[in-house]
Amino acid sequence: MNPVPFKHHTINKVGRDFVVGDLHGMFEALETLLDNIGFNSATDRLFSVGDLIDRGPQSDRVLEFLDKPWFYSIMGNHEIMLIESEHDKAMYRSWTTNNGGEWWLTIPEDEQKVMRERLRQLPIAMDIRTNSGMIGLVHADIPTGMTWKQFVAGIHEDEELCNYVLWSRNRYRHYKITNSTDRIEDIDLVVLGHTPVEHPIHISNICYLDTGAAYKTRKGLGKLSVLEIQPQLKLHQVSTRKKSRSWLGTG
Repeated sequence: MNPVPFKHHTINKVGRDFVVGDLHGMFEALETLLDNIGFNSATDRLFSVGDLIDRGPQSDRVLEFLDKPWFYSIMGNHEIMLIESEHDKAMYRSWTTNNGGEWWLTIPEDEQKVMRERLRQLPIAMDIRTNSGMIGLVHADIPTGMTWKQFVAGIHEDEELCNYVLWSRNRYRHYKITNSTDRIEDIDLVVLGHTPVEHPIHISNICYLDTGAAYKTRKGLGKLSVLEIQPQLKLHQVSTRKKSRSWLGTG
Protein backbone atom coordinates (compact mmCIF):
# COMPACT_ATOMS: atom_id res chain seq x y z
CA MET A 1 0.00 0.00 0.00
CA ASN A 2 2.73 2.42 1.00
CA PRO A 3 6.49 2.53 0.35
CA VAL A 4 7.16 4.11 3.78
CA PRO A 5 4.91 2.47 6.39
CA PHE A 6 6.65 4.08 9.37
CA LYS A 7 8.87 7.05 10.17
CA HIS A 8 10.75 8.01 13.34
CA HIS A 9 11.60 11.60 14.33
CA THR A 10 14.36 12.46 16.78
CA ILE A 11 13.95 14.98 19.59
CA ASN A 12 13.68 18.67 18.73
CA LYS A 13 16.48 20.27 20.75
CA VAL A 14 16.01 23.83 19.46
CA GLY A 15 12.26 24.40 19.32
CA ARG A 16 8.78 23.10 20.05
CA ASP A 17 6.78 20.23 18.54
CA PHE A 18 3.03 20.13 18.01
CA VAL A 19 0.47 17.59 16.78
CA VAL A 20 -2.66 18.79 14.98
CA GLY A 21 -5.93 16.88 14.74
CA ASP A 22 -7.79 16.17 11.48
CA LEU A 23 -7.52 19.31 9.33
CA HIS A 24 -10.00 18.46 6.57
CA GLY A 25 -9.02 21.47 4.48
CA MET A 26 -9.21 23.99 7.35
CA PHE A 27 -5.79 25.44 6.62
CA GLU A 28 -6.74 29.05 7.33
CA ALA A 29 -7.83 28.00 10.81
CA LEU A 30 -4.48 26.26 11.24
CA GLU A 31 -2.64 29.41 10.23
CA THR A 32 -4.65 31.40 12.78
CA LEU A 33 -3.87 28.91 15.53
CA LEU A 34 -0.17 28.83 14.67
CA ASP A 35 -0.10 32.62 14.87
CA ASN A 36 -1.83 32.46 18.26
CA ILE A 37 0.78 30.13 19.71
CA GLY A 38 3.73 31.98 18.20
CA PHE A 39 4.81 29.09 15.99
CA ASN A 40 8.41 29.58 14.81
CA SER A 41 8.89 27.92 11.44
CA ALA A 42 12.67 28.08 11.84
CA THR A 43 12.76 25.89 14.95
CA ASP A 44 9.30 24.40 15.60
CA ARG A 45 7.71 21.34 13.96
CA LEU A 46 4.09 20.44 13.31
CA PHE A 47 2.89 16.85 12.92
CA SER A 48 -0.52 15.80 11.59
CA VAL A 49 -2.60 12.70 12.34
CA GLY A 50 -3.88 12.66 8.74
CA ASP A 51 -7.12 13.58 6.97
CA LEU A 52 -5.60 16.76 5.60
CA ILE A 53 -8.28 16.99 2.92
CA ASP A 54 -12.06 16.92 2.24
CA ARG A 55 -15.05 18.70 3.78
CA GLY A 56 -13.26 21.99 4.50
CA PRO A 57 -12.86 24.84 1.98
CA GLN A 58 -9.10 24.68 1.32
CA SER A 59 -8.25 21.08 0.54
CA ASP A 60 -6.46 22.30 -2.58
CA ARG A 61 -3.75 23.78 -0.32
CA VAL A 62 -2.56 20.37 0.84
CA LEU A 63 0.61 20.38 -1.27
CA GLU A 64 1.46 23.86 -0.03
CA PHE A 65 1.68 22.52 3.51
CA LEU A 66 3.32 19.21 2.63
CA ASP A 67 6.08 21.24 0.98
CA LYS A 68 6.82 23.15 4.17
CA PRO A 69 10.00 21.80 5.83
CA TRP A 70 8.42 21.98 9.30
CA PHE A 71 5.20 20.08 8.45
CA TYR A 72 4.95 16.28 8.69
CA SER A 73 1.87 14.09 8.25
CA ILE A 74 0.81 10.49 8.37
CA MET A 75 -1.83 8.92 6.13
CA GLY A 76 -5.53 9.30 6.88
CA ASN A 77 -8.46 7.40 5.42
CA HIS A 78 -9.38 10.42 3.28
CA GLU A 79 -5.94 10.37 1.67
CA ILE A 80 -6.47 6.66 0.99
CA MET A 81 -9.82 7.41 -0.67
CA LEU A 82 -8.13 9.92 -2.96
CA ILE A 83 -5.38 7.47 -3.87
CA GLU A 84 -7.58 4.41 -4.40
CA SER A 85 -10.23 6.33 -6.35
CA GLU A 86 -7.82 6.49 -9.29
CA HIS A 87 -8.62 2.88 -10.18
CA ASP A 88 -11.81 2.25 -8.18
CA LYS A 89 -14.89 3.84 -9.76
CA ALA A 90 -17.14 2.99 -6.82
CA MET A 91 -14.67 4.58 -4.42
CA TYR A 92 -14.43 7.64 -6.68
CA ARG A 93 -18.22 8.12 -6.71
CA SER A 94 -18.52 7.62 -2.97
CA TRP A 95 -15.63 9.93 -2.17
CA THR A 96 -16.60 12.80 -4.47
CA THR A 97 -20.34 12.70 -3.70
CA ASN A 98 -20.65 11.61 -0.06
CA ASN A 99 -17.30 12.04 1.69
CA GLY A 100 -16.20 15.61 0.96
CA GLY A 101 -14.13 14.95 -2.16
CA GLU A 102 -16.07 17.20 -4.53
CA TRP A 103 -13.21 19.73 -4.48
CA TRP A 104 -11.14 17.20 -6.46
CA LEU A 105 -13.32 17.81 -9.53
CA THR A 106 -11.93 21.35 -9.80
CA ILE A 107 -8.25 20.33 -9.75
CA PRO A 108 -6.47 20.19 -13.15
CA GLU A 109 -5.40 16.69 -14.15
CA ASP A 110 -1.67 17.43 -14.04
CA GLU A 111 -2.02 18.77 -10.48
CA GLN A 112 -4.10 15.74 -9.52
CA LYS A 113 -1.27 13.47 -10.54
CA VAL A 114 1.29 15.39 -8.48
CA MET A 115 -1.00 15.51 -5.47
CA ARG A 116 -1.83 11.80 -5.63
CA GLU A 117 1.80 10.76 -5.85
CA ARG A 118 2.80 13.05 -2.98
CA LEU A 119 0.06 11.72 -0.72
CA ARG A 120 1.04 8.18 -1.63
CA GLN A 121 4.39 8.78 0.09
CA LEU A 122 2.86 9.55 3.49
CA PRO A 123 3.71 6.99 6.19
CA ILE A 124 1.00 4.96 7.92
CA ALA A 125 2.39 5.91 11.35
CA MET A 126 5.26 7.71 13.02
CA ASP A 127 6.73 8.39 16.43
CA ILE A 128 8.53 11.40 17.88
CA ARG A 129 11.03 11.47 20.71
CA THR A 130 10.21 14.21 23.25
CA ASN A 131 11.04 15.27 26.80
CA SER A 132 7.81 13.54 27.84
CA GLY A 133 8.83 10.27 26.19
CA MET A 134 8.00 8.67 22.87
CA ILE A 135 4.84 9.97 21.19
CA GLY A 136 3.20 7.83 18.50
CA LEU A 137 0.85 9.04 15.76
CA VAL A 138 -1.79 6.80 14.16
CA HIS A 139 -4.82 8.03 12.28
CA ALA A 140 -7.64 5.86 13.62
CA ASP A 141 -6.86 2.90 15.87
CA ILE A 142 -4.44 0.19 17.04
CA PRO A 143 -5.83 -3.29 17.81
CA THR A 144 -6.33 -3.89 21.52
CA GLY A 145 -3.55 -6.02 23.01
CA MET A 146 -0.99 -5.09 20.33
CA THR A 147 2.15 -3.38 21.60
CA TRP A 148 3.71 -0.46 19.74
CA LYS A 149 6.68 -2.62 18.71
CA GLN A 150 4.35 -5.30 17.35
CA PHE A 151 2.34 -2.64 15.54
CA VAL A 152 5.38 -1.07 13.88
CA ALA A 153 6.61 -4.49 12.74
CA GLY A 154 3.15 -5.43 11.48
CA ILE A 155 2.45 -2.43 9.27
CA HIS A 156 5.51 -3.25 7.19
CA GLU A 157 3.94 -6.50 5.99
CA ASP A 158 0.24 -6.66 6.93
CA GLU A 159 -2.09 -4.74 4.60
CA GLU A 160 -5.12 -5.72 6.67
CA LEU A 161 -3.52 -4.09 9.72
CA CYS A 162 -2.81 -0.95 7.67
CA ASN A 163 -6.48 -0.75 6.70
CA TYR A 164 -7.50 -1.28 10.32
CA VAL A 165 -5.39 1.60 11.63
CA LEU A 166 -6.79 3.91 8.95
CA TRP A 167 -10.49 3.10 9.40
CA SER A 168 -11.30 1.36 12.71
CA ARG A 169 -13.24 2.88 15.60
CA ASN A 170 -13.37 -0.33 17.66
CA ARG A 171 -11.32 1.02 20.54
CA TYR A 172 -13.38 4.20 20.72
CA ARG A 173 -16.65 2.25 20.73
CA HIS A 174 -15.33 0.12 23.59
CA TYR A 175 -14.25 3.25 25.45
CA LYS A 176 -17.75 4.77 25.09
CA ILE A 177 -19.28 1.65 26.65
CA THR A 178 -16.73 1.04 29.43
CA ASN A 179 -15.12 4.46 29.90
CA SER A 180 -11.74 2.75 29.71
CA THR A 181 -9.26 1.35 27.22
CA ASP A 182 -6.17 -0.84 27.47
CA ARG A 183 -2.80 0.82 27.48
CA ILE A 184 -0.61 0.45 24.38
CA GLU A 185 2.69 -0.89 25.67
CA ASP A 186 6.17 0.18 24.48
CA ILE A 187 5.06 3.79 23.87
CA ASP A 188 4.38 6.69 26.23
CA LEU A 189 1.48 8.33 24.37
CA VAL A 190 -0.40 7.61 21.14
CA VAL A 191 -2.31 10.44 19.45
CA LEU A 192 -5.26 9.44 17.26
CA GLY A 193 -7.59 11.34 14.95
CA HIS A 194 -10.43 10.04 12.75
CA THR A 195 -13.22 10.14 15.35
CA PRO A 196 -14.63 13.63 15.99
CA VAL A 197 -15.01 14.35 19.71
CA GLU A 198 -16.31 17.46 21.49
CA HIS A 199 -13.13 17.79 23.52
CA PRO A 200 -9.79 15.97 23.21
CA ILE A 201 -9.97 12.73 25.18
CA HIS A 202 -6.94 11.47 27.12
CA ILE A 203 -7.62 7.94 28.35
CA SER A 204 -4.87 5.53 29.44
CA ASN A 205 -1.94 6.51 27.17
CA ILE A 206 -4.16 7.46 24.21
CA CYS A 207 -5.31 10.90 23.10
CA TYR A 208 -8.17 11.48 20.63
CA LEU A 209 -7.42 14.85 19.03
CA ASP A 210 -9.99 15.29 16.22
CA THR A 211 -12.45 17.96 17.40
CA GLY A 212 -14.31 18.27 14.09
CA ALA A 213 -12.74 21.40 12.61
CA ALA A 214 -14.76 21.06 9.39
CA TYR A 215 -18.06 20.36 11.21
CA LYS A 216 -18.76 24.03 11.84
CA THR A 217 -22.49 23.62 12.42
CA ARG A 218 -22.54 20.34 14.36
CA LYS A 219 -23.21 20.78 18.06
CA GLY A 220 -20.10 20.38 20.19
CA LEU A 221 -17.69 20.31 17.24
CA GLY A 222 -16.20 23.06 15.08
CA LYS A 223 -12.78 23.33 16.76
CA LEU A 224 -9.24 22.68 15.57
CA SER A 225 -7.01 21.21 18.27
CA VAL A 226 -3.23 21.20 18.49
CA LEU A 227 -1.36 19.30 21.19
CA GLU A 228 2.05 20.68 22.11
CA ILE A 229 4.27 17.64 22.80
CA GLN A 230 7.72 19.22 23.14
CA PRO A 231 9.04 20.51 25.49
CA GLN A 232 5.81 19.90 27.45
CA LEU A 233 2.28 18.61 26.95
CA LYS A 234 -0.18 21.47 26.43
CA LEU A 235 -3.43 21.82 24.48
CA HIS A 236 -4.18 24.70 22.11
CA GLN A 237 -7.46 25.23 20.23
CA VAL A 238 -9.18 27.56 17.82
CA SER A 239 -12.88 27.74 17.00
CA THR A 240 -13.87 27.28 13.36
CA ARG A 241 -17.51 28.21 13.95
CA LYS A 242 -16.99 31.89 13.16
CA LYS A 243 -15.31 33.77 10.38
CA SER A 244 -11.55 33.99 10.50
CA ARG A 245 -11.51 37.45 12.11
CA SER A 246 -13.40 36.04 15.09
CA TRP A 247 -11.43 32.84 15.63
CA LEU A 248 -10.32 32.65 19.23
CA GLY A 249 -7.43 30.49 20.38
CA THR A 250 -6.99 29.05 23.85
CA GLY A 251 -3.87 27.78 25.50
